[in-house]
Amino acid sequence: MATRARNVMIGEMSRPALPRHVKFRFDEARQAWVILAPERVLAPDETAVEVLQLCDGERSVSDMIDALAAKYVADRKDISADVIAMLQDLADKGFLADKVGPEA
Repeated sequence: MATRARNVMIGEMSRPALPRHVKFRFDEARQAWVILAPERVLAPDETAVEVLQLCDGERSVSDMIDALAAKYVADRKDISADVIAMLQDLADKGFLADKVGPEA
């Protein structure tokens, strides 16, 4: 199984994951979740944290959207647009990759 980190296009079939050089963890000193990459730190907001916690390389974006729409009793279409835009932004900045298998 490979992970694409460059030129990633996020869609509902994508299975986003953090590349090896990126860590997502709770920073005790800051009392906040952070994304750590070489020479970069990003402090995601609460909504982004919730989405990032679902980015395990196994779940598809579609599954993530369904789970979030059910949890927040929100319109799937609205959730979809926001989640895909956020994930695409992170992918464009090198903080996210699309995990792909032999079928991709």
